[in-house]
Amino acid sequence: MIELPVMPQAPSRTDGEKKPVKWGKIFNQDTCIGCHACSTACKSEHLVPLGVNRTYVKQVEVGIFPEVSRQFQITRCNQCDNAPCVAICPVEAMFQRSDGIVDFDRDVCIGCKACIAACPYDAIYINPESDSAEKCNFCAHRIDQGLEPACVAVCPERAIVVGDLNDPESEISKLIARNKVDVRKPEKGTEPKVMYVGASDYTLNPSKAKYENMHMYADQKEGYPVRNHHAQSSEHSVAAARLAYDVPHKSPWHWEVSLYTWTKSISAGVFILFALLAFAGQPLSPAWSIGTAVVGGAFLGITGLLLIYDLEHPSRFIRIFTRPQWRSWLVRGSFIIAAYSVVLLIQFILGIAGVTSANLALSIPGVVLAAFTAIYTAFLFAQSKGRDLWQNPSLPLHLLSQATLAGAAAYLVMGLFLPLSPVALAIVRFTFIASLAVHLVLVVSEMVIPHMTADAKKAAHHMIYGKYSTYYWIGLIVGAAIPFLLSFISLTPVAVVASILALVGLLAYEHAYVQAGQSVPLS
Repeated sequence: MIELPVMPQAPSRTDGEKKPVKWGKIFNQDTCIGCHACSTACKSEHLVPLGVNRTYVKQVEVGIFPEVSRQFQITRCNQCDNAPCVAICPVEAMFQRSDGIVDFDRDVCIGCKACIAACPYDAIYINPESDSAEKCNFCAHRIDQGLEPACVAVCPERAIVVGDLNDPESEISKLIARNKVDVRKPEKGTEPKVMYVGASDYTLNPSKAKYENMHMYADQKEGYPVRNHHAQSSEHSVAAARLAYDVPHKSPWHWEVSLYTWTKSISAGVFILFALLAFAGQPLSPAWSIGTAVVGGAFLGITGLLLIYDLEHPSRFIRIFTRPQWRSWLVRGSFIIAAYSVVLLIQFILGIAGVTSANLALSIPGVVLAAFTAIYTAFLFAQSKGRDLWQNPSLPLHLLSQATLAGAAAYLVMGLFLPLSPVALAIVRFTFIASLAVHLVLVVSEMVIPHMTADAKKAAHHMIYGKYSTYYWIGLIVGAAIPFLLSFISLTPVAVVASILALVGLLAYEHAYVQAGQSVPLS
């Protein structure tokens, strides 16, 4: 009879001063031989499909022949105490148990992929069979039965140790007491409970290993669409490192997210302009109320359809409203958009009824909701801790300026069909120029202002000079610089052309920014 490995039981917690069980894991890279037994056991235990992995052994070659070493890193979910995937998940499909294990519920997941964007360790994937987000969950089902995780049970060198971090007598606590332990990306503040003994900085820090086209087992360029611009030739220095084996990961958010930020800007921007004119005491006809509501509502509807279309489980989108997790800016943003849509509906009804006296009163709550509709994505991106380019404190201002720019551009185009008074037209043109100037300065700032981390610097390089540079420069020159110059010409046709160019360039820049932010490998 085969005897199953049994987890050493935590001592009875009768003393009220002792803390509850908190599971942690240590990888001893001094003893790991890179056999991949843990990866195979994980695949078997959880029936992980081909093409995705909960765990794998990253391998990096350091030095030049004949002084070369191959260094390993067992790579998986870090079971963070301050898990960004839990905070950003809109429906609590990612959750943290009382014993510290970060688990998931595939039957609840809506497939928004926000957890993938949030994870700094690239540990989450979309299961191609369930279309839900999954990852290493510490073999929680085995833990609950008093068994070791599958990877621990099969490791021939006992290189993986799990135990209670709150028990000073546990094996893991003793390992931590007598060894130097490291965690991946401590600067992210996620407080990982997965630690490494004897790990190399070349494996812990993805930027230290050069991503070239040669891998040990196969050409795995997919998932690393942008070649490292610092890549060296085959003549490595002694201290250089080359990635020998890794598992590629695709970026979670594609053109749908780039387009949604643009449609959302137009929708929010038209009401911002409407409110601005109302605050300036400019009378707007019912036709303008109807036009603003129709344009704002149409682009807001497109925004909602894009968000739903991007879900792996589109039919589950209603769960954002029926079981919201309020820390997530996906949830907050959805409720903001819903409230803003009510304002647009009221505006449409008032316009149909020919009521203009309520414009000012409606503009007060409406402009607040429109502004938050424009900028909430900045806070959502800030929750995406794995994407350093997006950790930008000026992003709310930039999104607000983009929305104001889009609204002014839309109003100048709408002015071809709905006349504005000379004073109102002057206000719209001034707003267009001012918001375009702010946008232009912030776009150029990506080139001149130093980025605080190596990953942010790489992502910015990919945006400005790499794969996404065409979109960036279209956004900068065609969509910002040229319209800014044209905007000083008072002819109406020129103003309309400048507005259209600004809208096209804004879309191009949004695509460059969103995609470049996801272009740097995290593991």
